[in-house]
Amino acid sequence: MFKRILIANRGEIACRIIRTCRRLGVEAVAVYSDADRHAQHVRQADDAYHIGAAAPAESYLDADKIIAVAKQSGAEAVHPGYGFLSENAEFARRLDAAGIVLIGPSPQTMEQMGSKAQAKQAMRAAGVPVVPGYDDEDQTDQHLQQQANSIGYPLMLKAAAGGGGKGMRIVNNAGEFADALASARREAQGAFGDARMIMERYLENPRHIEVQVFGDAHGHTVHLFERDCSSQRRYQKVIEEAPAPTLDRTVAVAMHTAAVQAAQAVNYQGAGTVEFIVSDNDFYFMEMNTRLQVEHPVTEMITGVDLVEWQLRVAAGEMLPATQDQIAQHGHALEARLYAEDPQSGFLPSSGVLAHLTFPPVNQHLRVETGVQQGDAVTIHYDPMIAKLVVWGADRDIALQHLQQALASTSIGGLQSNVDFLMQLAAHPVLLSNQIHTAWLDNNLDQLLAERPEQPDRELICLAAALFLICNCETDNSCSDKHSPWSITDGWRNGYAGRQDVLIQSAQQTYTVHAWQQLNGYRLQLAGNDEEINIERPWMQGDGDIGYAGMQLNGKQIKAQVHCLPDALELIAGGHRWRFQRTSPFAGLGVSRQQDDHIAAPMPGRIIAVNVQPGDHVDAGQTLVVMEAMKMEISLKAPIAGVVATVAVASGDFVESGADVVELESTE
Repeated sequence: MFKRILIANRGEIACRIIRTCRRLGVEAVAVYSDADRHAQHVRQADDAYHIGAAAPAESYLDADKIIAVAKQSGAEAVHPGYGFLSENAEFARRLDAAGIVLIGPSPQTMEQMGSKAQAKQAMRAAGVPVVPGYDDEDQTDQHLQQQANSIGYPLMLKAAAGGGGKGMRIVNNAGEFADALASARREAQGAFGDARMIMERYLENPRHIEVQVFGDAHGHTVHLFERDCSSQRRYQKVIEEAPAPTLDRTVAVAMHTAAVQAAQAVNYQGAGTVEFIVSDNDFYFMEMNTRLQVEHPVTEMITGVDLVEWQLRVAAGEMLPATQDQIAQHGHALEARLYAEDPQSGFLPSSGVLAHLTFPPVNQHLRVETGVQQGDAVTIHYDPMIAKLVVWGADRDIALQHLQQALASTSIGGLQSNVDFLMQLAAHPVLLSNQIHTAWLDNNLDQLLAERPEQPDRELICLAAALFLICNCETDNSCSDKHSPWSITDGWRNGYAGRQDVLIQSAQQTYTVHAWQQLNGYRLQLAGNDEEINIERPWMQGDGDIGYAGMQLNGKQIKAQVHCLPDALELIAGGHRWRFQRTSPFAGLGVSRQQDDHIAAPMPGRIIAVNVQPGDHVDAGQTLVVMEAMKMEISLKAPIAGVVATVAVASGDFVESGADVVELESTE
C-alpha cells in the first residue's frame, strides 16, 4: 500500500478520498487554488500546496504544477478524482514518465475509451451491443449532414472527446441539423478542446443504466452490479439509485456480462463505469468512464465495498480484494445531488456564502458527501455542488422514505439551492412508480415546478407568525437580551389584549398578520381576511437548528418540521418547504424594480456569444447573448419585443453580476 498520495482534485470528492486514506493510514496531500485556500479538503489533508489562480486552467487543470507538487511532496501516486484531469491520457503518461503512479487505468486504455468513436469501434469488436450511428474521421459539415440523413431522425449529436452532457444535442429533423451541429461543436471545443462529433440514433424515452466494473493487473475483472441514472435534466444526473428498479434480472445479468467483456477488451485496470442506454429489454453501449463516478456511493451502500480503497490497492499492484462470487448486493440505495442553483430561474447557478447549512445526522441509513460546511463559499469558478445525500433501505420504498426525510431535514441559506426541487422529485408518482426515463424531467419540468403552490396557505402564514412571536427575541435582531423587560413584545395592555402586527415575507410576498395574545395561545387574523384563527398551546422543540412545531389551529392539531435560520424560519408542511422572514413595514421603501429594457448578467461569467447588434429587431424570448458561468452556458433572452439600442459586451469579455449587457427600446 502507498504511504503518501496526492489528490489532484477539490471539493467533496477530495474529502471523500481523504476519508479512506485516513482509515488506511495513507497520508493525503491536497492541492488548492486561490479560491480554495480555506476549503475543507485543504483543512482535512495531511499536507496542502497552492497551485495557482482560481481559474481551473491555471490550477487544477495545470498538469505541470500538479506533477511538480507530487514530486516535491514525496507522493508515490496521484488520485485524480473525477473531472479536471481524471480522464486525461497525456497527464497519465507524464505521471508515468515521472515515476508516479496514476490511481486509474493506463494512458492507452484511457485514450481508447475517452474517444467515443474509438470506444464504439472497440465495443463492436468485443461483441458488446452498440447503438447505430456514425463515428468515423470525416468531420465536414456536409458529410455529417449526409450521415445524419442516413441514420434517420431523431438523432443525438455527441462530442467525441467528452462527457457529462457537454456538446450533446438532440436533432429532430434535417432542418435543425446545421444549427445544432454548430452549437454542439462550440460547446465541445470550449469544454474539451476538441470539436469532433459522433452521431447516434436517438432512442425515445430510454433508461440510463450503468455497470460498475473493476480490474487489476493480474487479469481479474469483476462487476459490482448496476446503477439507474435515468433521473436527468439536460443530461446531468439528478437522482441515482442501485439496483435498477425496473430492469429485468435476466437482462441485468446479460448487461453485467457485457460490461465485464467491455473492460476486458481494453485491459482495464482500476474503477470504471460502462454506461448503457436501455429501451424495453434491449441495451446498447453508450460510453465508458475511466474514473470513479460521482454516484459511486450508491454502489458502496448496496455492496459494503469501499471503492476508493479498492482503487488504492489495485494501483499499488495488489489483486482485487474479492472475486465475483464474493460480491453481493443488499437492499436499495439512492443518491440526490444538492446544487447551488435556482430551479425557478431555469436552474441558474448560484454563488455566495453558505450562511446556513444543516444536514440530518449521519447514520447507517444515511451518508452526506460534501466538501463544504456552514460559512464556506460556493464560487463561480467550479461546479456548484453542495453535497450528495446517499441513503440505504432494506427495499426501495424504505430507501425513498429515508431520502424524503433526509431532504426535508436539510436546510441551506445564503444562496439558492435545488433542495425543494429534489424534495418534490423524490416524492413524485413517476419516480415512486419506477416510470421515469432520461427525457421525463426535460419534458415535464414546467409541470413539476408548477406543482409547488405559488404562495403558502393562510393557516401556514399564521403558523409562521405565531412561531416568530414564540421565538420572540431569538428571531428578532432588534434586541440583544431576551430576558430584558424591554424585549417583551407580547402586546400587553392594562385591561385588554393589545394587537401586534407581524409582517412576514415568503415567496416574494409580504403578509401582515394581526395577533392578540391569549391565555393559552394567540388569536390571529391575516390582513385582508375577516376570518380569525385561534392557535392554542403552541410549542417548538428540536435538536439544534432542526425541530418541530405543533399547535391546535381552530381545534385541529397540526405539526410542521421547522428549521431555525439566523434570520428566518423554514417550515416543511404538505411536502413543500416555505421560508418565512420577519420584515419591517418600511423594508420596501426606496427599492426600484428591474427594468424590462435592460438585460443584465445574472452572475459573474464570461461572454461566449453575442447574437445581436444595435439596430436589430428582436422578439420576446429571443436569445441575445450567451455567457458561461460555473461550467454552464446561460442564455440571456429578450424580456420584451424591441430594437437593440446598445450592446455593452463582446465575445470573450468577463462581466460581473448585474452588469448591463444589452439595452432595448420597446416596440410594444
